[in-house]
Parts: sequence; C-alpha cells; structure tokens
Amino acid sequence: MKAHTEYLTLTVPSAMAFVNITPRVEEAVRKSGVQEGLVLCNSMHITSSVFINDDETGLHHDFGVWLEKLAPFNPDPNVYHHNRTGEDNADAHLKRQVMGREVVVAITKGKLDFGPWEQIFYGEFDGNRPKRVLIKVIGG
Repeated sequence: MKAHTEYLTLTVPSAMAFVNITPRVEEAVRKSGVQEGLVLCNSMHITSSVFINDDETGLHHDFGVWLEKLAPFNPDPNVYHHNRTGEDNADAHLKRQVMGREVVVAITKGKLDFGPWEQIFYGEFDGNRPKRVLIKVIGG
C-alpha cells in the first residue's frame, strides 16, 4: 500500500470565505501514484472546515448568510462564553461544527470519484492568518 501526505497552507484575507481546493487535492492524488484508494482532507484548525458541495457562487453566498444567522459574530463575552477567554471567535468554532472537519473521497483509476457537481472546499470562519489542511492519500 502507498501513502502520500501533503499540507496546504491557506491564508484567507477575510473572516469567512470558501476556497475550492479540488485541483490541489487532485494534484496530490496524481503525485501519490495511487490508482485505487482513499484521500482524506481535513482542516487542522478548529475555526475552519473542509467539506464537499457545488462550486456555485450563489450557494456559497447562501452558506455565509445561513451560517451568520446560526452563529453570528459577536465578540461580547456575555453572548458567547468562549469569548471570556480573551478571544472573539466563538462563532467561528460553531460554524466549523456545522460545516464539518473533513472529507474522504474514493480514488478510482487514479482520479477522485465524485458525484455530479461535487468539489472539495476549505471553509474559513476566522481568517487573516495561515491555516493548514492535511491531504492524506492511501491505496495501491
């Protein structure tokens, strides 16, 4: 069995954004030489996410609006107890819980085996600093 590991570093210049990382994951799969296996992609930070969905700007806008309704940014420590630690990003932790930590995608004949329209995204909820995404490819 082969194994290949890469780390992406992303610095998103806004508090919240969605970045299509599919081409970078495809490149890691290609470099791995794995023809049949799995690729795991996960955010290594607790205020960002990796998820699969459609690459459509209207949908990404809707994600942002929906997440902001679920967990609006508010630095007031009376609103979010986490902010009593001196941080102001409790909302980002909650948004990450909703959008998820990781995805696993099958590799078939050396390619990501997606359904129609599926792409892999990095979701940032507390931006303006470097964060890492792990790509782990295993198989034969």
